[in-house]
Amino acid sequence: MDKLTVRDFDASGKRVFVRVDFNVPLEDGKVTDDSRIRAAIPTIRHLVGQGARVILASHLGRPNGKVQDGLRLRPVAERLSLLLRQNVPVTGDALGMGTEDALKRLRPGEILLLENLRFHAEEEANDPAFAKVLASYADVYVNDAFGTAHRAHASTVGIAKLLPAYAGLLMERELASLSNLLESPERPFAAIVGGAKVSGKISVLENLVTKVDVLVVGGGMANTFLLAKGHPVGKSLAEPNMVDAAKRVMATAEARGARIVLPVDVIVAKEVTRGTEYKTLNAEKVPASWHIVDVGKASIANIEAALADARTVVWNGPLGVFEIPSFAHGTFEIARFLAARAEAGTTVVVGGGDSVAAIQQLGLADKMSHVSTGGGASLEFLEGQVLPGVEVLLDRPAGTVPGGAPPTAPEPAK
Repeated sequence: MDKLTVRDFDASGKRVFVRVDFNVPLEDGKVTDDSRIRAAIPTIRHLVGQGARVILASHLGRPNGKVQDGLRLRPVAERLSLLLRQNVPVTGDALGMGTEDALKRLRPGEILLLENLRFHAEEEANDPAFAKVLASYADVYVNDAFGTAHRAHASTVGIAKLLPAYAGLLMERELASLSNLLESPERPFAAIVGGAKVSGKISVLENLVTKVDVLVVGGGMANTFLLAKGHPVGKSLAEPNMVDAAKRVMATAEARGARIVLPVDVIVAKEVTRGTEYKTLNAEKVPASWHIVDVGKASIANIEAALADARTVVWNGPLGVFEIPSFAHGTFEIARFLAARAEAGTTVVVGGGDSVAAIQQLGLADKMSHVSTGGGASLEFLEGQVLPGVEVLLDRPAGTVPGGAPPTAPEPAK
């Protein structure tokens, strides 16, 4: 999936609308995790360095088309200003006379952040009139928000149909890393898929099992696979209606000669809460009144042995209820193992909000080969779906290389 990027046009003097993903956590009016803001900085600096007038746009939270003061982007603008060492003002609204005046005053090399796009219901509805207004602000469109590329919204699809549309540097890196997983991974290729439910990731499992050499299944979804093998899971989270789907995944793996790794021992708890009683048991002998909450030491050893010679690993989803410290051991141990493998030369790609949160808690994000900023987007990409916010970007003409002679861009729609 080779798209033209910000390296492929001259931004000097141009008004460039950049869709970023600044949907970051806030607490008491302060940003508590600025990793998504930092991820967009290379693209912003590239454009500012060329003398572009940069208009940034993002959503924050789910205001459902209504103004919510707690979801204003001012804290984001303040953090971005600190990181860039350059003032980044934020408009009072994404539309209106005040915004138009601020745009008129914008000079080459300056940056303006539009207020939360989702204060307008037209954003998520991909309203053509709303997209047309946004497009009127700029000469060129850049999408650097991989985390929203699976949504056909006005700022991800509508505007991209009205302006020459390019990928940002973060978007380029995301697409390159994830495309390589599906198209030409160095083998052996392994995937670790965890999380709560098979139903939420069955398409990912069905796609990956046709490509990997090893598939590790963990978290709540592993319980459904244990059911499919005829093992009791007690009061654990499981989906009996997905047992047939789990059997299909296992049958596909067997037909291909791929290995599926399931828990052989598990941590079980009386309740899924802090401070509850818990113990380690054989995965085939879970009592009726207990909950599976993590993988045991033997399971961790099996997973690490299965991944020992892997040259490419993708990880999406925790192996247990890692939000509760007593049940985070499996997830954290595998995070440390993968960080060590990445440092030894294995390509390790981590996607999905909980997996990313785990490695960030451990301070291991910089050790991984690539950490995806898009939870839902990375999932849909791994399912093999075409992301609407990516599909609409300009394709690279055959025979050209990134950063080569800029192609002739189409004229903006009137």
